[in-house]
Amino acid sequence: MASSNPAFNNPAFQDPRAVQTYPGGAQAAGLGSATHYSTASHQGVDAASQAHLEGAFAAPAAGAIETNRMTVEDTVLKTIGLFAILLVTAVVGWVWTMAPVTAANPEPTMAPWIIGALGGFVMSLVVIFGSRKKVRPALIFGYAAFEGLFIGAISAFFEFIWPGIVVQATLATLSVVGVTLALFASGKVRASKKATKVFMIAMIGYLVFSLINVMLMLFNVPMAGGAFGLLSQEIAGIPLGLIIGILVVIMGAYSLVLDFDAIQQGVRNGAPRQLGWLGAFGIMVTVVWLYIEILRIIAIVRGSN
Repeated sequence: MASSNPAFNNPAFQDPRAVQTYPGGAQAAGLGSATHYSTASHQGVDAASQAHLEGAFAAPAAGAIETNRMTVEDTVLKTIGLFAILLVTAVVGWVWTMAPVTAANPEPTMAPWIIGALGGFVMSLVVIFGSRKKVRPALIFGYAAFEGLFIGAISAFFEFIWPGIVVQATLATLSVVGVTLALFASGKVRASKKATKVFMIAMIGYLVFSLINVMLMLFNVPMAGGAFGLLSQEIAGIPLGLIIGILVVIMGAYSLVLDFDAIQQGVRNGAPRQLGWLGAFGIMVTVVWLYIEILRIIAIVRGSN
């Protein structure tokens, strides 16, 4: 099943046969060689070989390092590592944003916001389009660093206007991710073809709406409220941004389900261990998207109050 997250468009997450030809796949790792086993079966197993086999069966199960295969546990560790990088650079972005704020100059700088956003966007494209040939963890580290700079800067900017909003958005994001993961792990929530089709249609519609909204804001088209363009409009007294934001959070949660499903499929396919970095990258992309959307929702609610 295809994932909405472009990080999982690599064939190894979808087609078991693609793993054989991917760099670092089964052929490169020396796995699945029928010739080796056929020859051994015809030669017979001597006492030394038998002892070796018995020792192998008694030994602990091989992990990701021994098999060079992708595992859920190894992907989780990679994900934690990327978020550690993101948190470090987020602190840098926060401090950089708030550094020029004084009594004489009460405005935070947007420089780290712009640098982080552009750098993260470029790095994500390089990772996504380059991963079909080879996964380069250094590029994914770079993405995490730029994304952290962006997250820290935008968080500081919102916190400057609405004190306490970052803690609220962080707790809400962790709650959504935790509940989604728990439901997926318990088997109560699974991706389906029909739901994924609806999700893709909704995603395309949201992207078009967002593009129109950004264009209106860039060209200073007058809007009531102004701060979020079309999203500041109201329907029956309820901000349109709040309605859309809640729908987008639901979409983000389902995107996480698709991400988890893609990682699980990659493990079943016996994908190379290095593809765990793509899995971690994909999770980070979705979680950052969720955080930004929740941050904006809370800003709309608190702004209307």
